[in-house]
Amino acid sequence: MAAAAAAANLGCCSSEKKLFATYHQKPSQKPLSFYVKLLQKSIFSTKSPSSVSSRTGTVAASRNPIAELVVNGVDEEDEGGADRLREECGVVGVYGDPEASRLCYLALHALQHRGQEGAGIVTFDAGKAHAHTGLGLVSEVFNTSVLNKLPGATAIGHVRYSTAGESLLQNVQPFVAGYRFGSVAIAHNGNLVNYKALRHLLEDHGSIFATSSDTEVVLHLIANSQARPFLSRIVSACEQLEGAYSLVFLTEDKLVAVRDPHGFRPLVMGRRENGAVVFASETCALDLIEAAYEREVNPGEVVVVDGDGVSSLCLLPKRPRRACVFEHIYFSLPNSVVFGRSVYASRREIGETLAMVAPVECDVVIAVPDSGLVAALGYASKAGVSFDQGLIRSHYVGRTFIEPSQKIRDFGVKLKLAPVKAVLEGKRVVVVDDSIVRGTTSSKIVRLLKDAGAKEVHMRIASPPIIGSCYYGVDTPSSNELISNRMTVEEVRRFIGCDSLAFLPLERLEGMMGEESQSFCYACFSQNYPVPPRELKLDHLPGFIVQS
Repeated sequence: MAAAAAAANLGCCSSEKKLFATYHQKPSQKPLSFYVKLLQKSIFSTKSPSSVSSRTGTVAASRNPIAELVVNGVDEEDEGGADRLREECGVVGVYGDPEASRLCYLALHALQHRGQEGAGIVTFDAGKAHAHTGLGLVSEVFNTSVLNKLPGATAIGHVRYSTAGESLLQNVQPFVAGYRFGSVAIAHNGNLVNYKALRHLLEDHGSIFATSSDTEVVLHLIANSQARPFLSRIVSACEQLEGAYSLVFLTEDKLVAVRDPHGFRPLVMGRRENGAVVFASETCALDLIEAAYEREVNPGEVVVVDGDGVSSLCLLPKRPRRACVFEHIYFSLPNSVVFGRSVYASRREIGETLAMVAPVECDVVIAVPDSGLVAALGYASKAGVSFDQGLIRSHYVGRTFIEPSQKIRDFGVKLKLAPVKAVLEGKRVVVVDDSIVRGTTSSKIVRLLKDAGAKEVHMRIASPPIIGSCYYGVDTPSSNELISNRMTVEEVRRFIGCDSLAFLPLERLEGMMGEESQSFCYACFSQNYPVPPRELKLDHLPGFIVQS
């Protein structure tokens, strides 16, 4: 690829083309550091964002301050959700389709499992950004009337979880910012480990923040950068970020996708038959909108899509890939291809491995739906035991419900999981789940199965014991709340009340990854962090909830 040609596609002047060509030939240099001086001179202060009560708005592509669409609101905590690891975000980008907002809406539906507390879409049309964000599921936030107000052939979208039990609309992405050269929208999957330091530095130079999201830091870094053109601003901002980020940016004429140099979080690119380019966190989103999968966005890569086509520049410093292995254990859908590997195949192999390393005499194998299903199928197949549905999941439970005045034991779990007595009664049952976090939900499930008549309950966990918090975009409790960090396997077994308990050994998980084993992040199982968490997780900033 000719770097000068790529620079031409970005509308660079001749001197800027030379800079891009020079860097392309010397990838070991610190990108753009020879002409970008961040926050050291000519830093201007962004104005305080204006807040409006409407969730839909139009932002002119001019010298606007950060344009947030704010409505105060609090979402109820999902009963039982505190005992599950939660992926915090999913992102989508569409370029070159007149139905961009609707395609984005459908793709977000496919990524709903990555975030269920808020959703948003931003489009550009005739030089203006059109945005709609809201709390709730994608189907609750958007309807035909709303999508009709999001015109244009380009769009980005986002689904999110909050890192605490509350959600605030001002933290729902995509974010839109106006700066002196136009407007830009951003959606982010990941978490920045140097968020506090960057925020404090920006605030010291006059920046005013409208949210508690680390994503807003990226917008301020772009606005404050002295680099030209826009791509250089993105690169100068990303050079200062530490941690995990898969980002999509949208301007009036460009869609840009960026992945952090370690490649912690997934990001893939596809193309529809009409030539429209699509980016998404998982291939399942591409499948739904009939976009053919082309490839991953590589770690450290910046992909630009504009009127001249697709340009790919590796402008960020190269580091060892550290893809999140939990995407294959739990976060991603089984029908996705993540980090170049089939999620379904990974989970099936995990179940088969569990059957080999932790066999037990049993009559039936069941799963904790839905995340334990494929691993349970693998376990049953390798063990030569029948698989059956011993737990039926209700898909019609909302985020809030009214409990009876007289407390029913394990009410939250019973509301979502119903035991099948015909499968369980008098049986020795192996139940496969993806992980154990605090242990409270697992103990309720064991009681549920035994109350339904199970003679024995043997828990098999499709991951190693979780002993460390994640700092790269996963909502994980602090280490002292993780049951496997405080107890031995036998102590955990006694706590949850099962007859036997076994986890997938870490060395077997690494072995499953084959030659790519060293390219995955296992920090939640080992506490060996590829990017040291220099800052502890923020629980609160005044008036806000921290969210990536």
